[in-house]
Amino acid sequence: MLSNACQYAIRSILYLAIYSNESNKIGVKKIAEELETPQPFLAKLLQQLAKKSLVSSTKGPNGGFYLSKKDKENSIWDIVKCIDGTSKFDNCFLGLATCGDENPCPVHFIVGPFKEKLLDDFRDKTISKFAKEITVSGRVISLKNFNVLED
Repeated sequence: MLSNACQYAIRSILYLAIYSNESNKIGVKKIAEELETPQPFLAKLLQQLAKKSLVSSTKGPNGGFYLSKKDKENSIWDIVKCIDGTSKFDNCFLGLATCGDENPCPVHFIVGPFKEKLLDDFRDKTISKFAKEITVSGRVISLKNFNVLED
């Protein structure tokens, strides 16, 4: 449902929410390594997010990216709007132009509640809350240090 760019952006912001602050800025190279994402692509995404005030950054020898307290009050929805826009959430799941409550596609009433719940969580939950949940629950935003066995 989300583009790779949007997935990378969300993961990088969550990473920054957990590991950075005003006195601990992180360079794009370190973020890309930790999240196993393409560095040049991630650099462009982070610049785009910084222009929209979703991420903070400073230049220079001690520079890098970080999330301020204000940045952490943004939502996942703010990131999605910045990177992907909202059309994927507004459009029919099957791609029909006229799908809606009045003229539903075959999966409209199955997908509708799912999309609504997802939108509610994306809009209402702050980056700070997501980061806390990740830290407390042990959820992962990268598989870098996991031994994934292949069959």
